[in-house]
Amino acid sequence: MQATLTVTPAQLPDVLLHVAVVRPVFLWGAPGIGKSSLVQAFAASLGLHCVTLLGTQLAPEDLIGVPQIVGDRSRFAPPETIARDEPYCLFLDELNASAPEVQKAFYSLILDRRIGAYELPEGSVVIGAGNRATDNALARPMASALVNRMIHVHLRASATDWLKWAAEHGIHPWIVDYLVQRPDHLWSPPPKTEEPFSTPRGWHMLSDAVHSYGEALDEDTLGVLAYGALSAPHASGFRAYVKTVRHAYDLEAVIKGDAAWPRRPEDRDLLYFLAETFRARLVRGLPDSKDHASPSGRQLAFRAKTLLVELAEISLECAQLVIATGDDGAPVLPSWFLVEVSRDLPRLAAARS
Repeated sequence: MQATLTVTPAQLPDVLLHVAVVRPVFLWGAPGIGKSSLVQAFAASLGLHCVTLLGTQLAPEDLIGVPQIVGDRSRFAPPETIARDEPYCLFLDELNASAPEVQKAFYSLILDRRIGAYELPEGSVVIGAGNRATDNALARPMASALVNRMIHVHLRASATDWLKWAAEHGIHPWIVDYLVQRPDHLWSPPPKTEEPFSTPRGWHMLSDAVHSYGEALDEDTLGVLAYGALSAPHASGFRAYVKTVRHAYDLEAVIKGDAAWPRRPEDRDLLYFLAETFRARLVRGLPDSKDHASPSGRQLAFRAKTLLVELAEISLECAQLVIATGDDGAPVLPSWFLVEVSRDLPRLAAARS
């Protein structure tokens, strides 16, 4: 299912508060962006116990229950995980990954809030969740009858929301500081091959591992952990960032002239990281129009050209990275600055073209 409009984790509780209490909700989103934890937190905010059923681990009889004889008749007795006396939040995780027969078994529970003779207590809420087929995750087509029984909400990862959460939940300072500088590295699309990719869950796992090692964590082990939890480009960037922290390398010091670009071959990953950070710094610091540039913006542009020359002498590839276009082919830096670079730094401009 494709998203027309999406919500962030910070927006989701309000949506659930007004919708899930009156109609079943299905929450779509990529793996690892926090769907399950958000639903559990929402249930806790209502004072409801959250009962999670994993669609991939269920058979139809796990929902319908087994028949029992009562007098001269038989009836199905639903499992005690579902048949509760007090209102609760029923969370149907990986619902669209379950077998078609299991999805059918959910029909009456989702729409009519009942299984056989059992009816969910008043005040209960039903929320489903699942990944999209485009996420390269296990996902089966959802029958139109099931689609039409729920209101569908699409969740997207938000670096702002996650960083606020991370600051309150003990995420390692290296990870928080890195993602403050590179919020675009919080999440990456799931690859088509079997390899790690970046998600809020992946960064959380990495944080736990880094905390576990403590001061004993060496550079090689950090690389093993980072590449085991994140996409390769993001792992490389994070590893280089940690090197800057440990060796007191500071981009602002380079910009001010108090430090130089690292030149040693073994610091090439550090140079790439600083180049990417420098690019992000220019995106934030240079105005769209030169006519509206502040004195500090003009000074940054002048200093940037000098630094680009120095960077190109060490690695032309890294210098090109600073002024490269975005993934969509459009310029990232202001056009007036790129024109000046082409005029004043013909070697770099020629290599860029």
